[in-house]
Amino acid sequence: MSLDGVVESPGEWGFSRYFNDELRKGIADGIAQADAVLLGRRTYLEFAQTWPRQGSEVLMADFLNNSPKYVVSSTLETLEWNNSHLVTGDLSEELAELKAQPGKNILVPGSPSLVLSLLLDGLLDELSLNICPVVVGSGKRLFEGVTDPLRLQLVDSTTLSNGVIGVTYRLEVSDGPK
Repeated sequence: MSLDGVVESPGEWGFSRYFNDELRKGIADGIAQADAVLLGRRTYLEFAQTWPRQGSEVLMADFLNNSPKYVVSSTLETLEWNNSHLVTGDLSEELAELKAQPGKNILVPGSPSLVLSLLLDGLLDELSLNICPVVVGSGKRLFEGVTDPLRLQLVDSTTLSNGVIGVTYRLEVSDGPK
C-alpha cells in the first residue's frame, strides 16, 4: 500500500523499488502461517491467469497454486484454477465454517474491496499491511468510502531498511457507547 492508501497496481509504483530480502521474509512468514486463501472475484480472475504459470522459485507461487482458494463471487459460475471453491452464500456464515475447520490462517492477498468489506463487517481477524514510502496520488484506496471511524489496535510493526513499514492491526472491540 502507498503512504496515501493506494493499493491499485503496486507493480507500477512499488514492487520493483521496495521488494527486498526483508520484505520477502515478511511475506514468507505470513504465508507460513496460512494454509488457505480467500479472494474476491477480480483478484481471483487476475491471479488465475498469472500464478499457475509461475515456477516454484517465485515467492507465493507454490502456496497460491496448491492451497485451497475460496472465491467470493455472485457472478462466477465455474472456477478453472486448481483447488478453487466458490463462496456464494452468506459470507459471514461461510467464513465462520471455514474458520472452524482445523488448520492455519486464511490469507487474503490483494482483494481490497473484499478486505474492506470483511473489516467493516467485523469478519477480519487481522489486517497486515506493508506501507511503502511513496505518495501515488490516484488509484483505488483500501479505505475508500469509509464514513465511520474504524478503530484498530496495533499488534505488530516493523520498519524495513528501504522505508517500508509493516504493520498488523486487529479491529478494536467496542464495549458500546461511552
